[in-house]
Amino acid sequence: MADALVIFKPDASYRLAARAGIWGWLSSEREWKIESLAWFQPPAILIESHYDFLKGRPFFGWLVDFMTALPMLVGRVSASAEVLERMRHDLGETRIQQSRPGSLRERYGIFGGVNCLHLSDAPETGASEVARWAKFVQLDKIDADLDVDAGKPDHTYHLRSLATQVAGGIHVDLASQMIRELLAEESAVEGPQLEALWRIILGALA
Repeated sequence: MADALVIFKPDASYRLAARAGIWGWLSSEREWKIESLAWFQPPAILIESHYDFLKGRPFFGWLVDFMTALPMLVGRVSASAEVLERMRHDLGETRIQQSRPGSLRERYGIFGGVNCLHLSDAPETGASEVARWAKFVQLDKIDADLDVDAGKPDHTYHLRSLATQVAGGIHVDLASQMIRELLAEESAVEGPQLEALWRIILGALA
């Protein structure tokens, strides 16, 4: 068995239907085991190190902001290399527009890199990522209580349509405001947290 890092990105940590759906899959523990899960807001230095292979890309500044603006659910799972590969298949491709139909990212992702979940892609990567994150957050116990029943609507496909409009420069102001309203309906956050969630999702569309 090997370690893998799992992160519910902000869009999955706060959109309750997406979080419940992903948690229902992860907590099934079909061939893997959840070893830890906790709320954690990473510092920029950690995210910059985690994504160092993307430094210099035009979206890197947004990515750091996206992953540091709010606390997220961060954890560790153990799985064999073969099982981890199957988990990655269930998760789907990184970019939402290319995600396999029926995958978690196709089901809950909004646009581009707003893609719900990070999961280490191989045992070697998992060992490195877990070691790096363990310097900042405890990865040896489950300290988050999640539910598989969201009690909130799921606006994924409407959000995806609106995000495509904003990214294409179509009805930008109206579509952006509607994204905010739908995020408010889907989540339990308000005030500065809702504004931060809206801001970092819109940032992916610029």
